[in-house]
Amino acid sequence: MSKDNIYYVLVEPKEGGNIGAAARAIKNMGFSNLVLVRPCGYMTEESRRLAYGALDVLEGCSVYDSFSDALYDKTFVVGISRRFGNKRGVRLPLADGAKYAFETAAQNKVAIVFGREDNGLLNEEIGACGLLLYIPASLAQPSLNLAQAVMVVAYELARLYDNGQSAASHELLSGGALERLYERVAAILPLLGYAYRGSEDLAGGIMRNIRRLIGRVGLTQWELNMLYGICTAIEEKIKGER
Repeated sequence: MSKDNIYYVLVEPKEGGNIGAAARAIKNMGFSNLVLVRPCGYMTEESRRLAYGALDVLEGCSVYDSFSDALYDKTFVVGISRRFGNKRGVRLPLADGAKYAFETAAQNKVAIVFGREDNGLLNEEIGACGLLLYIPASLAQPSLNLAQAVMVVAYELARLYDNGQSAASHELLSGGALERLYERVAAILPLLGYAYRGSEDLAGGIMRNIRRLIGRVGLTQWELNMLYGICTAIEEKIKGER
């Protein structure tokens, strides 16, 4: 099985050395797709030195000005985060969650997203992830260096490929197609009475959970068409009752 559908996305990395070391880690494990979102000085003497043997990965990386553009053509988005919280969705240890990414990558583009060196991923970036994974580490020092985290994740995924595990998967839609569905659903929720209850944003909470659910399991074109049909039926029903 090819590893070409796995993309390692670094969000606003601040250290050129981390970027170079991440490129080397990716190539060490047989991967090649490095994606950078608003990087700071990624082609430096230090980054080239730490990308020893992997200059092709570093020089061939994709660079984006926005997080959403980096994920536009990706089907499944996996965030790496050690932070817990009720609004952060489903979190799994790396060994368990890597299987989802591996299986989906059989026919779909999968983004593995790493946050900033100092404060990780922002809440809105977490919201774009269908699944969150954490790397079990000692409570005495739970935070890994960015390049170390990339290496650990890449090793775990490479191990699944090298073990020859089966990975049957349906072809799923990319994030761009799903965004249009989210906009349609978000427009319908107020029509159904989901707005604010006091200071609580009911529609916003529902949309966060819908994004996580669909982001975790994905949608085929047939399923997308079905949901659009349901949206249309709801709109026509409400219009007829007015």
